[in-house]
Amino acid sequence: MSDEQIEAYGALKVIRIGNSLGVVLPREIVAELAVEKGDRLYLTLSPEGYRLTRSDPEFERRVALARRIISKRHNALRELSK
Repeated sequence: MSDEQIEAYGALKVIRIGNSLGVVLPREIVAELAVEKGDRLYLTLSPEGYRLTRSDPEFERRVALARRIISKRHNALRELSK
């Protein structure tokens, strides 16, 4: 999100779920994230605070690394694929 798109959705309520705690996401956020019961969300720390996303940050890191390698070693990989 750009700075212009940042919008406050209010406080999230913490509830007890068995022996754990959870938060209730507003309907708008559930729709925007396109999540359903059983889906995984990833909470990461960023310079701006915490970030909640559907994408696995470790997978994204590995994809970025692979793209850098492919870009840097394009000719060698092309030769190896022959």
